[in-house]
Order: sequence, then C-alpha cells, then structure tokens
Amino acid sequence: MGQNAGVVIVGAGLGGIRVAEAVRTAGYDGPVTLIGAEAHPPYDRPPLSKGVLAGKQERPDLKPENFFADSSIDLRTGRTVVSVDPSAHTLIVAEAGDPERTETVAYGKLVLATGLTPRTFPGVDGGLSGLHTLRTIDEALALRAEIDGARSAVVIGAGFIGCEVAATIREHGVPVTLVEPAPTPLAAALGEQIGALVTRLHVGNDVDVRAGVGVTEIVGGGAGPDAKVTAVRLDDGTELPADIVVVGIGSIPVVDFLDGSGIALAEPSAGGGIACDGSGKTSDEDVYAVGDVANWLDDEGNPKRVEHWNHVVEQASVVAAAITGGEPVRGAVPYFWSDQFDVKIQVLGEPRVDDDVHIVDDDGKKFLAYYSRGGILTAVVGAGKVAAVMKTRPKLMTETPISELI
Repeated sequence: MGQNAGVVIVGAGLGGIRVAEAVRTAGYDGPVTLIGAEAHPPYDRPPLSKGVLAGKQERPDLKPENFFADSSIDLRTGRTVVSVDPSAHTLIVAEAGDPERTETVAYGKLVLATGLTPRTFPGVDGGLSGLHTLRTIDEALALRAEIDGARSAVVIGAGFIGCEVAATIREHGVPVTLVEPAPTPLAAALGEQIGALVTRLHVGNDVDVRAGVGVTEIVGGGAGPDAKVTAVRLDDGTELPADIVVVGIGSIPVVDFLDGSGIALAEPSAGGGIACDGSGKTSDEDVYAVGDVANWLDDEGNPKRVEHWNHVVEQASVVAAAITGGEPVRGAVPYFWSDQFDVKIQVLGEPRVDDDVHIVDDDGKKFLAYYSRGGILTAVVGAGKVAAVMKTRPKLMTETPISELI
C-alpha cells in the first residue's frame, strides 16, 4: 500500500462505514481510521425526514456500539478535516467544537466521504428560530420538537426531502404549504408528468402545493434570541404565515478542505464534487472518494454524481476492492424510495426528465410508470406498487425494448 499509515476514511456516514467494513471483510489487517464531523456514531440519513421526524424512530445507527472495537476500526467523532497534503500523505483534523485544536493524521490510502451540506436561503440570518434545514440527526430532532406546537409550516423546495418533510408535518395535523419554482414537485428528478401525480397525492392529503412560484423573502420578527420566522413571501406577492420554515433547496458537496491540495474537482456543470475515475480514484493515486461528494465516471466515461443509498453502497465495495486488491460487487440496478403519507414511491433505474414516460397503471392514488429512451426501458417509477416495480429489475439489467412491456 505504499507509504502506509493505514486506511483513513473522512466522513462517517453510510459510504465511510461501508468502506471501513469492506476493507476488513476483505482481510485487510492494517490500521483503519474513520473520522466523522458529527459527535454521533455513524447513522443512516434517509429515515431523518421520515421515521425520525415522525417520532417513530430515534437515531438510526448503522452499526451497534461494539462494532468498531470488534472490527478494530478507530472511530473518531466530532472532528472535521481542515486540509489534505497528498505529497506528505497527511491531513489536518480539527475538533468540531474547538477549531484551534488540531492534529495531523497520516494515511497510506485516503477515502473521502464528506458528503453534502444543505444550501441556505440567500440573505437569511441563520439565527432565526423556526428556520430549519434537514441533513443531520440534530436538525431532525430540533424540527420534530417544534412541530406539535406549530400553527402553520412552509416547506421551500419540493424535491424528495421537501416532499417527505411536508408529508410528515401534515400527518401531525399542521397546515403545510409546499413551495416549488418548477412546474411540479419532483419535476427535476422525475419530470412533470410524474410530478403531477405526486402533486395529486399531496393535494389529496390537504397540502397546499404552490408550484411554478419562487420565494423572495423569509420574513422574521423580533430581535436577538427572540428572532423567529413569521412568514414566507412569494414572488407573486403572496405572503404565507409560518411558525416553521424548512428550506430544502439542494445541497453542496463538502470540498472546501481540498483547497490547495491539488486534488481535482469536477466542474459544477457536471455535478461538482470530487472528480474520480470509474473506480473512485481521484487525481491522486492514493486518494479515493465515495458517496454524495464523489463524481465518478460512468460506463460511458461521463462524470456523474449520484446521491442515492444503493449507489453509495456499490461505490464503497468498489473502492474497498481497489484498496485491498479484491473483487468489487458491481452491477446493481440503481434504486431508491421515498415514503410520503401512506405511499412508498420507488424509483428503479435511471430516469431522465427528457425520457418518454408511459403510465401503465393509475387508480387515482397509486400508479406505475415506465421510462424509455430511444425505445429502450430506462427506469420504472411506482407509487404504492412495490411488487410491480421490483419485478421489473431483470428487465433493467438488459436492453429491454419498451414495446415488449406496453
């Protein structure tokens, strides 16, 4: 492994812990260090906007407490990476609560899994009470604590997180307005045709969906520690009263610590993040990246950054194999899901907004749709159609003509 101070993994989320676990499973017996910015041990993020926010689940830890000691993984929480020096094979790490206290950590192989940070609304004072983003367990619990006493809520951004948050808050009996500048919720991910069916689901559950309109201002009242949100002003002049405002307008790859390192970043037009080859290797021979922050070359040689759970798991397997010389597990059909109200929305494959959409089943609430490009099946999206979606997986593993299915 060359200059070997072991495997150091920065980012203790799903990608980081899966790499740590996989190198151990492959038989690597050198030092493995897992560094996380949060004070908590690694936990799963998808439940934050679902079970955790709904109060049905507490912190969804990815591993039991004894896993790290039993696996000889040195877990260091509450630490953020400040800089990386590939020529010296070192990184500078600071304590999250005291950035002046730093240490130098040596590595043989470095895996970057630093993930994303939520975009904030421009010009808004982050000290406003009632204003939330949702990326961490602490943010989810803080939002959950405010829901029961709220009289109204506004969710800005109708991507998957925004839709899930709106559904969860509405199920608590709080009136919710979901604001999205695109023509429909999920239009950027699934296109407007399916977005209209998701709109129907939310409207049917008494969510006030305002699509095709933007937000000009988050209005606050009070001063100092008493400052809190009071309303959201839209670009059509409407003012929506709100005790709670949740901002879900996307996230930014955490890459600032790479300034001056020489490690290449991907162009923003290609999704940004850390530029990697098809096996997760960066522009430096001994540095890899996985997960939401990583921009890998796809099978056609195009840069692509993907933010889905099973994609991260596959990347971790590939990187662990590259480090240990083992065989990676590849070839899984991309898959993710979103729980909204009592409906599970599943996405299998890789839909694009310019694909042809074929709705093959729709009973007014549940639906099933096939996506195709150039006459070939590319994805299947279903709401409340778990078995029907999953049985199409074999069709997505080969080039299946859409004409065989409809």
